[in-house]
Amino acid sequence: MEEARVALVHDWLTGQRGGEKILEVLAEIFPQAPLYTLFHFPKSQIEEIEKREIKTSFLQHLPFLRTKYRFYLPLFPLAAELFDLQDYDLVISTSHCVAKGIIPHPEALHVCYIHSPMRYAWNQYFPYFSPAKLSFLSRLIIPPVIHHLRLWDVSSSSRVDHFLANSKNVAQRVKKYYRRQADVLHPPVETDFFRPGKENEDFYLIVSALVPYKKIDLAIEAFNQTGLPLKIIGQGPDYKKLSKSAKANIQFLGALEAKELLRFYQAARALILPGEEDFGITSLEAQACSIPVIAYARGGALESILPGKTGLFFPELKVESLLSVLDKFKSMEFNKKAIRDNAMRFSRGIFKEKMASYLREKWSAFRDKR
Repeated sequence: MEEARVALVHDWLTGQRGGEKILEVLAEIFPQAPLYTLFHFPKSQIEEIEKREIKTSFLQHLPFLRTKYRFYLPLFPLAAELFDLQDYDLVISTSHCVAKGIIPHPEALHVCYIHSPMRYAWNQYFPYFSPAKLSFLSRLIIPPVIHHLRLWDVSSSSRVDHFLANSKNVAQRVKKYYRRQADVLHPPVETDFFRPGKENEDFYLIVSALVPYKKIDLAIEAFNQTGLPLKIIGQGPDYKKLSKSAKANIQFLGALEAKELLRFYQAARALILPGEEDFGITSLEAQACSIPVIAYARGGALESILPGKTGLFFPELKVESLLSVLDKFKSMEFNKKAIRDNAMRFSRGIFKEKMASYLREKWSAFRDKR
């Protein structure tokens, strides 16, 4: 791909989550490629990303962006479409919102690594915007705005030549909503960093954004009943509501630095995944630390957890279902090496090699047809 002029496109740069880990690998594969993103909060990324050429949209200069960027959602499609990418032969987008909707040169190849079709417009619309949660004014404004976003989202999917999904679960969504086939490449876990500790302590762990579809409220209700210690790492708009409902055995730790996060992974009895995950990279971070996972039996967790070997599933999105599995878990023992070995299948090195090979294959086929 040495002869290709490459650009990378990412939705936004505000923190370091699963999507940014994919971007970091792409940045290593293409060290000279400029990075286009709707907006960037300086010092929110690793040094290798911060020091490269980052081109932002007009949204970067709007007021209150750092705390209120979600209010600018109706402008996101326009911002993505205004990126001038006409000088590039190969455009690689990583998208869970609008990055896939950029307009590449007609003779360019566009590959999109998709984390999910826009969740709040499709499969998670009602957890985010159920009428019971909205004010009268919001009920008038939000449905037509989301309706417009859905129309744009489907239309813009035709601008992608190849979709590469982070899980079979997401590939199914791509087929359902866009009527497009997607290849699958599971995201990487930093197995060199996330590694086993010395001994476990008596607490359970959640590592998650505090947003509706993660179903943190279900886990809180279950742990309120059991009294078992639960630590929750992460931040998000649901923090106030969730913290008010939690009893004293549940502790909110906010966002932590990587080394602190590792320490809690290593010490936990188990990681809890109470909602349906697109893939669920935290599941593999925990397993890389030889920590078993208790997860809802749907979505991407089915692709990363081996039931009975590296964790357990609860079958229904109900408190009673989670409580039953927690009770079963107490009497079980897990092979720590087997848990770690499962995570190693998803190592960063393996992912990078597969990603580079996939892009070379698609670029060669595209170039030969020109």
